[in-house]
Amino acid sequence: MNYQEITDFKITGNAARVYAGKDALGNLPAELKRARAKRAFILCGRSVSQKTDIVTRIKALLGESFAGMYDQMKKDTPIEDIMAARDVARACEADLIIAIGGGSAMQGGRVLAIMLAEKGAPEELCTQYPEFGNAISPKLMEKKLPIINILTVGTAAQNRGGSPVKKGDYRLEFFDPKTCPISLFWDMDALMTAPDSMMKNSATSLLWRSTMDLGYTRASPITHHARKVIFDIAQGILPRLLTDPAARIELCLASYLQNREASDGGSRTNHWAGRVVYAFTTSIFNKFDHVGQGEARAAITATVMRRLGSRNPEEMCRIAEALGVWKVGDPADQAHLRAADKLNQQFAALGMPKNLSEINIPKSAAPALLENSLKNFNADPKREFVKDRDTLKDVLDACW
Repeated sequence: MNYQEITDFKITGNAARVYAGKDALGNLPAELKRARAKRAFILCGRSVSQKTDIVTRIKALLGESFAGMYDQMKKDTPIEDIMAARDVARACEADLIIAIGGGSAMQGGRVLAIMLAEKGAPEELCTQYPEFGNAISPKLMEKKLPIINILTVGTAAQNRGGSPVKKGDYRLEFFDPKTCPISLFWDMDALMTAPDSMMKNSATSLLWRSTMDLGYTRASPITHHARKVIFDIAQGILPRLLTDPAARIELCLASYLQNREASDGGSRTNHWAGRVVYAFTTSIFNKFDHVGQGEARAAITATVMRRLGSRNPEEMCRIAEALGVWKVGDPADQAHLRAADKLNQQFAALGMPKNLSEINIPKSAAPALLENSLKNFNADPKREFVKDRDTLKDVLDACW
């Protein structure tokens, strides 16, 4: 299907350097020198520090520039871990943050930089949700420490300025473009430490978002071509995910391009299916520690698309066409159903669940999951979901 080309757009960008491949970490000392940093602080989780040799390698590269470490960062970035890391980093007089791992560590590094620089409690510095009106992100004006991200798995969190963190069952959302990383490392040996389960979750999230991002009707030329490339990379990774080491670099690349595409004039896809899946799954994996992002998205995407896809028929036709299950001339009202079936097949091939029962989410959690879904800035910045509360409740209930 054709799309309307937008010629009025803005391109911004984070000037991050990317080092990829074998022995990419050898460039780390040069990055510290470029940042004029002398006291680097490492942030990671226990799996990285205790089950891999990555921290040992990095300490050796840093030498006297290693100032300290917090290695207790848990899944989905609990705010308690951020505040504990802040205290350690302050005591170390850190002047640079090195986040090692996946999305939780990348998000943690950014919010750690905010907590080190800004005055006020986390609840005051995060996005605010007034009872009526749009969500508001406070302007965080203080200078932030530079951040270097070292990935163990491809993640869309690697080069952003925004970060969600977990507080109990709820999440706090922070945004500050000054927390974008100055450099990214896709070191092959570091990437090979990720277990198969993490790879599957990350690849599922990439597949999901790259597919949802094709549901657009208007885009700048650079956005149009970037989204097609990202989708092709995601599809190409699937059959090689666990057997070809190069697939791990490609996963990092595609995730990186997704975020850069947003800076290159791309706007969020605005179809209901994608937005609601994003909101629901964020609530799910924030509340339940045993569930990964990919698992949550696989478990509910088909159901949400079948229930809400008809609200955006043109967008669903584009998605179904990209998946090879619809062509011009086919019934438009079948596109979202065919796309849902195809995605279910692809998720199943990765060993992902088909519903929430398969990942042991109790039905009694539905009310809390719904309420948290109604406060998600990325999915619903204009607070449209609250007007459709009853519909979203029915859709969520159908996901078991």
